Amino acid sequence: MKLKLGIPKGSLQDSTIQLFARAGFNMVVSSRSYFPAIDDPEIECMLIRAQEMARYVSDGVLDAGLTGLDWIAEHEAGDGTTGVIEPIADLIYAKQSFGKVRWVLAAPEDSSFRSAADLEGKTIATELVRATKAYFKRQNVNVKVEFSWGATEVKPPMLADAIVEVTETGSSLRANRLRILDTVMESNTQLIANKTALADAWKRNKLENIALLLKAAIEAQGRVGLMLNVRRADLQAVLSLLPALQRPTISSLSDDEWAAVNTIIEEKTVRDLIPKLKKANAQGIVEYPLNKIVL
Repeated sequence: MKLKLGIPKGSLQDSTIQLFARAGFNMVVSSRSYFPAIDDPEIECMLIRAQEMARYVSDGVLDAGLTGLDWIAEHEAGDGTTGVIEPIADLIYAKQSFGKVRWVLAAPEDSSFRSAADLEGKTIATELVRATKAYFKRQNVNVKVEFSWGATEVKPPMLADAIVEVTETGSSLRANRLRILDTVMESNTQLIANKTALADAWKRNKLENIALLLKAAIEAQGRVGLMLNVRRADLQAVLSLLPALQRPTISSLSDDEWAAVNTIIEEKTVRDLIPKLKKANAQGIVEYPLNKIVL
């Protein structure tokens, strides 16, 4: 038996493959094939655009796949197939970072538009058509929503009055002299599955194991392990410097006057922390990378 798994093709492809690698699954993508090789004989991968993933999982063509909350919402707003797809894991990673992305309503900086209500009767360009229509319906604002094939930021004011576009930092919007009026929705990557597939005990167990490893890989992102030795007389001074995931592990050494300390810290704090630890008389300080943290 094999699990049919959809991998998002496009902007999320590289970060997804890297995430699977940290989780212990080595995936190789060929430019001539839509079926990446993976070193798990129980998984069959297929590259699918994130925009289409929810449809293929809903239809049962795929047992499971990774896509954004935005495209799940877009799919369900289109054909009302709520309840067919079940989320398995909330995976907070995106193209550039491991945070969420936002779909925002934006208009030219020099326009008079300040809120959704100001766009009554106007034209909105976006790739997220159905979810945008649902947003304006909730706002009780009548607009014309047009599908945008790309380069959405350059369309106002000549080709559209405003846009709904995805952003992580807002830098592209600012570069195109656009002002954010509102957040339409937040999105991050989800591991989703077809409920029929989940009714199979083997597939459910396989997916839950994959989800566990992916979440553990994300949890380790940006963190490192730190080991050091310290005299027990200096232990409290060293511990006071150490932030920890929970609390440091302290072990006895063969010499009763010494202890070993092992902890997990944010990688960005290491360069400032190690000199302080050395001044507090810590010795044998070792920093090591982490692939997974299972909570």
